[in-house]
Amino acid sequence: MLAAERKIKIIEYVRKHNVASVAQLSQDFGVHEATIRRDLSEIEKEGRLRRTHGGVVLVEGVSSEPSFTVRASERVEEKIRIAERAAEMIEEGDNIILDSGTTTLQIAKALVNKSNLTIVTNDINIAAELRDCKDIKVIVTGGILYPESFMLNGLFTDNALKTLHVSKAFIAIPAFHPKRGLTHFDDRLVSSKRSMIEAATETIVVTDHTKLGGVSLHMVAPINQIKTLITGKEASETQIRQFVESGVGVYTV
Repeated sequence: MLAAERKIKIIEYVRKHNVASVAQLSQDFGVHEATIRRDLSEIEKEGRLRRTHGGVVLVEGVSSEPSFTVRASERVEEKIRIAERAAEMIEEGDNIILDSGTTTLQIAKALVNKSNLTIVTNDINIAAELRDCKDIKVIVTGGILYPESFMLNGLFTDNALKTLHVSKAFIAIPAFHPKRGLTHFDDRLVSSKRSMIEAATETIVVTDHTKLGGVSLHMVAPINQIKTLITGKEASETQIRQFVESGVGVYTV
């Protein structure tokens, strides 16, 4: 079997079984594990599969995400590590944006002992987390309330963001690809995220490793608009290398 044909068969196998190990693929295709690893590396560069510890999973288009309640209970330890690293990047006197999300909420929790900050957010949960911080000014954008997540969005949100300039924007996203950049499945949420990025000198994506490599329908920002990614140490070396090669500074925690 030619390498090109084998790679097609590998993708079909993973699509059928959802996940596969190097050892299993080696056995099923009758080739050495080193050959399978080389095939998987090439397929991953094409953005069609994502390597995991000891195996591989299919990269599908991101068309939805779990509810806020479910997301808030998933990968909590990883999100806390990401938040603590993000907090280390925030200096006294900074004006920052915290996008709505479960990881950015953890950043707010990591900032409660900081002082002389101005935080702009479209998330009522984040504003409430910081309500007792006397040395932190909180600006809430306004907008239409999404009751399930306490996120604010819409025309009022966009108009508020377009009047501001901040040093750093911490952006949450369901899909971040090293070539296709930031994408989102919900067109209603694209405009506010773009406004956040435009308002910031530096854009920092904070996301757990499961969002890496995903692609969704609507473009939020190309990869060259993203300066930094903070993600979990669970991300594969190949994933990290692809973002670095695209010009993104990456911190794994």
